[in-house]
Amino acid sequence: MFYPNLIRERETIMSEKNLRYSLYLGCVIPNRYPFIEQSIRNTFKELGIELVDMQGASCCPAPGVFRGFDIATWLVIGARNISIAEENEADITLGCNGCYATLLEVNHQLKHDKEKRDMVNKHLAKIGREFKGTIEVKHLIEVLYYDFGIDKLKDYVKIKFPDLRVGVHYGCHIIKDSSHRPWGGEFEEPRFFDELVEITGAKSIDYKDKLMCCGAGGAVRTASLEVSLDFTREKLENMRKVSVDCCMVCCPFCHLQMDLGQMQVNDKFKDIIGESYKLPIIFYNQLLGLAMGMNPGDLGLVAAHDLKGVPPFISIQPFMEKIKEQMV
Repeated sequence: MFYPNLIRERETIMSEKNLRYSLYLGCVIPNRYPFIEQSIRNTFKELGIELVDMQGASCCPAPGVFRGFDIATWLVIGARNISIAEENEADITLGCNGCYATLLEVNHQLKHDKEKRDMVNKHLAKIGREFKGTIEVKHLIEVLYYDFGIDKLKDYVKIKFPDLRVGVHYGCHIIKDSSHRPWGGEFEEPRFFDELVEITGAKSIDYKDKLMCCGAGGAVRTASLEVSLDFTREKLENMRKVSVDCCMVCCPFCHLQMDLGQMQVNDKFKDIIGESYKLPIIFYNQLLGLAMGMNPGDLGLVAAHDLKGVPPFISIQPFMEKIKEQMV
């Protein structure tokens, strides 16, 4: 666990070297939300952060599914992905909370448990691979907040959005379990994501049950869609009550649940919600890029469309109109 003096030491060390990471995309970003990848690649490029592709990377695999049924398989597949980053000689960064949970925890367990590491390497040897334990796994929020540094990041903000009201959704796996997350003990009432939003001038608005799950995790969305959507409905209702302009996420699976799931909530619970929810769902790098003065098209902020089964499922036009008002 990090504490303030260690955080300052880490920021000093990282500011003295070039930032270079292996980019792990996972499944949902390339298959469902490629515009999230676009926003990550282009904002990091603008910041001078080098991203190296992980050739041949697979599913992480998902912590709420594989780990629940077969821990050994979960460890081996996770270790195989980590070994690709080790070949790149670059720490992993990623933009998915679930992938973060798996790869961070696999990396941690194998570094500290020789028996598990030996078991994993016995299987990896069959395909000419080995887990060495030479890299770290970092969420892109961690990279921006600590490695690049939030104070340095402020210097890149050219446009501010003081009238933008944001409902920040952390998601589960980015903050818990807390034993080897980097947030300095901030896991019951975290502020790091809110702080990153607020450097854009936007206001992070508190709302009831802010740290509640989106409803998708732990295979709940697959096993019991209605239960899953009821979580989403409650989050949407709590954000609607405080009149936010968008929901800000840092995970594509949360994005999927709040975007596609929102459309499903409007259908499944139409008799009890009153007016349909129309809350734009925005990935953090998209807001950051706008504040840096980047073109919306370079951030995957796509125009409204009538295509079936193509995200975003909930129009982002109200968000874009709010942003344009403040860019004039």
